[in-house]
Amino acid sequence: MISLNYPPYPFKLRKNEDAANDGQAMDQAKDQIFDPFRKKWVILTPEEWVRQNILQYLVQMLHYPASLIAVEKSIQLGELTKRFDILVYKQEKPWMIIECKEANENISDKTISQLYQYQQVLEAEFLIASNGHETVGAQIKSGKLHAMQNFPEYI
Repeated sequence: MISLNYPPYPFKLRKNEDAANDGQAMDQAKDQIFDPFRKKWVILTPEEWVRQNILQYLVQMLHYPASLIAVEKSIQLGELTKRFDILVYKQEKPWMIIECKEANENISDKTISQLYQYQQVLEAEFLIASNGHETVGAQIKSGKLHAMQNFPEYI
């Protein structure tokens, strides 16, 4: 299991009425958080809260380059279109896939299977799954998964 201590970060939040005042329909006006990676306001779901904290951990604590992190992008899995949560690039190739779950959702075999499906397309070296409290990771070496105790250094 990987231990995470999230750094303090001044997240930008807005309430329903702020979103409505920006011209959004009232049915879409929910609590929102500004995602500096996607450069837009997104609905503040429990999973989004985990995603935003992990993103800040990667950049502030581990010094991963923010410009090489993709968030919520589509990929093609056979005939299915899926969206990964976080993908870190290194040397212009996918390096680490991170799947985020909300805090009350356990990291299960289904989560690991989801990550592995993404890995089949993206061919990243590292796979991470987190619900904000529990974080597990593995490095793929010679086609085998090796459990990790920490995030890898980005050098």
